[in-house]
Amino acid sequence: MSLFALGSRNQKTFRPKKGSPSGSKGVQLKKHIDATLGSGNLREAVKLPTGEDLNEWLAVNTVDFFNQVNILHGTLTEFCTSSTCPTMMAGPKYEYRWADGVTIKKPIVVSAPQYAEYLMDWIESQLDDEAIFPQKLGVPFPPNFQDVVKTILKRLFRVYAHIYHSHFQKIVSLKEEAHLNTCFKHFVLFTSEFGLIEKAELAPLNEIIDSILQR
Repeated sequence: MSLFALGSRNQKTFRPKKGSPSGSKGVQLKKHIDATLGSGNLREAVKLPTGEDLNEWLAVNTVDFFNQVNILHGTLTEFCTSSTCPTMMAGPKYEYRWADGVTIKKPIVVSAPQYAEYLMDWIESQLDDEAIFPQKLGVPFPPNFQDVVKTILKRLFRVYAHIYHSHFQKIVSLKEEAHLNTCFKHFVLFTSEFGLIEKAELAPLNEIIDSILQR
């Protein structure tokens, strides 16, 4: 069964895919991403296209990564529950607590599915805010745009870390490990290319990341 079919079984957690930001420009960049990914060369696919704006490139890819993680986590909603995963962890050494700085200012312990739900809602609100992710051509990105992107990608990494540490065997049994590995490799190469996640944050998956970057 495909990831899309699995994900669609739980409509509460599985969200519709977000479109590309920044109007027709975003659509053009999305086509470029799809074309270069189709070539199979992920290292080339993550590079900033010649003459393109870095913030536009970060915006379109951030939407893409949000969609990918959404779909991947959507395949696990019946296996990643508050009883199987009472805390959001990536192995015994790493626990993630949730805070959005607005409604929840002090980090709180939540189950993995609750963390994922809070996270997807929070990212969606960032992507929908045109003051952060402009939808129209020529509208400038805010001065803190790259900081917002870094926070989004850092938190999406935590979902990958949880999936690899807590649910990889289930992914294997669903025959979706190749898809997971490809999505994660794309994510790692992109965030590494632009220095978007601090090395300390990547520690839970260091071995996998090192093997990706050394190939």
